[in-house]
Amino acid sequence: MLDIQNSCLVVVDVQGKLAQLMHGKDVLFKNVQILIRTARILNIPILWCQQCPNALGPTIPEIAQLLTNHEPINKSAFSCCGDEKFNSKLNELSRDQVIVCGIETHVCIYQTAIDLLRKGFEVNVVADAVSSRTPENKQIALEKMATENSNIYCTEMALFELLRTAEHPHFKEIAKLIK
Repeated sequence: MLDIQNSCLVVVDVQGKLAQLMHGKDVLFKNVQILIRTARILNIPILWCQQCPNALGPTIPEIAQLLTNHEPINKSAFSCCGDEKFNSKLNELSRDQVIVCGIETHVCIYQTAIDLLRKGFEVNVVADAVSSRTPENKQIALEKMATENSNIYCTEMALFELLRTAEHPHFKEIAKLIK
């Protein structure tokens, strides 16, 4: 079960023209925003990664505007774990559960998930907050990550698992995000 005190959110490469080519991009963008807003409300740390921003462009404005208090980690490795700054920041958090969202599912999300698993983290991929250019590539990656012991979530499932009860002090605020 996801635990507010033991989780962090990793937002991966929702950038430039590539983001606009994602299958189901509107749902993807909406759910990534919901996850970021939820993390901010619950004080869950956020790590924000960008793949070669000079080539791919910056994170799309609707996501970047929610991350103004965070510094992006610019990387060239497909896996976020291929970047020392990412590894250092992740280790500083002392959190075992990593919630992953972003693009592309079959490249950067997949490679990040596998590397995190090898490092001993619990990996939680939010299926409706990740995407690829084709639904087939996304589905293949989700299936492969599941067989490698990543937990596959949907956005609402992750939110309500973090809250655990309708009596949580932030329940109403977070519930409004999905209405």
